[in-house]
Amino acid sequence: MVADLVARPVTRLFTADPVPADDVLRMVDAARWTGSARNRQPWRFVAVSDPSLRRTLSTLGAYAQHLAAAPLVLVLVSADDGRTDTEYDLGRVTQSLTLVAATLGYGSCPATLFPAANVATARAVLGVPDGWVPRHALAIGRPRRGARPTGTRAVPAGRLPTEELLTVL
Repeated sequence: MVADLVARPVTRLFTADPVPADDVLRMVDAARWTGSARNRQPWRFVAVSDPSLRRTLSTLGAYAQHLAAAPLVLVLVSADDGRTDTEYDLGRVTQSLTLVAATLGYGSCPATLFPAANVATARAVLGVPDGWVPRHALAIGRPRRGARPTGTRAVPAGRLPTEELLTVL
């Protein structure tokens, strides 16, 4: 059921098993069909499996540390076009990637690279061309079973009830 996939918790702890190139292609191939405003498809992807690059990326955001331990970091590169719908489209394609990864048995967790200096660093180390910015990344890998994250939870747990979210007129 779709709700089971959507409701999966994020995965920040992974096994060391690599993500095969065929699975990366499957994820991106499926995600590329995500709708976008005026079919602009303002996204590109950089698959990072190199441990040194993953460690570097993990230092480029307040909540990006989990990128270092993921066997694959899929960096989402967006068009630097100033359009307000670009970030919305990027969120949509990220959700598509998350769902496709889950159907293939992978866990995932998004990260935002910020502030601007960190985005510039990511752009340089990844060789992202002019007109594109790497503001977001998705850690992907097989979930490490039985492992519990440590540290302080930064966000509240649980979900608001449907009745609190929905207004019917």
